[in-house]
Amino acid sequence: MKRIFLLCMLVPLLGISQNKNVVNSTRAFPKVDKVLEYEKALAAHAQKYHTGDWKWRVFEIQSGPDAGGYHITEGPASWQDIDGRGNLGAEHNMDYNKNVAIYLTERGGSSYSVYQDTLSTVALTDWADKINITHYVQKIGWGNKVWELLNNSKPVWKALGLSIAVYTASSSGPGQFTVVTRYKNGLKDRASMTLTGFKDQYEKTHGADSFDAYLEILRNYVSEQWSELLFYRADLSSK
Repeated sequence: MKRIFLLCMLVPLLGISQNKNVVNSTRAFPKVDKVLEYEKALAAHAQKYHTGDWKWRVFEIQSGPDAGGYHITEGPASWQDIDGRGNLGAEHNMDYNKNVAIYLTERGGSSYSVYQDTLSTVALTDWADKINITHYVQKIGWGNKVWELLNNSKPVWKALGLSIAVYTASSSGPGQFTVVTRYKNGLKDRASMTLTGFKDQYEKTHGADSFDAYLEILRNYVSEQWSELLFYRADLSSK
């Protein structure tokens, strides 16, 4: 009887542990005179080695401090999937190092992000070809305040009809939330997105002068905030 009870207690934990909500992102910056060669090699590598559960979605970064770079996402997967993946093999590593990496600068990075369903208005895999990523880097010890800010923003986003996916960084530099706005109809969706419109809807949702509290959290608990536009490159991604 005790064993049955213990098993029942473990079932919810097993379900949580297998949740496929982790996305790995890599940023790469090719040499300015080798962009075409890099793109050709990247596409070939993706088609050969990154398919199925590990397929690549490649974005070109259009604006912000990383403009000109490439944002390569893999997943979603569970931590168990990532842990059990192991080394991709000598053939894969040789192909990447000899045929792709030779066109890159030394600049680059990799990160893990965990999708937050309770903060998002769109499903994790409900992708879009044009996106905006806003990075909220929290001050140390104040992640709960940024969570509060985004949690209060969710009903406002929904009222405005915005497709928003929220992620938290995991073992990937400073603690931060990334808010990804997915433009389902392309960049024309940006025309209706204004600070005034957001403020009006925020106060309609949370009451008069509530937007002042929103700004107070930004001022006091966020150390850095910045945004960028990214365009999906189907020709470079896994098929």
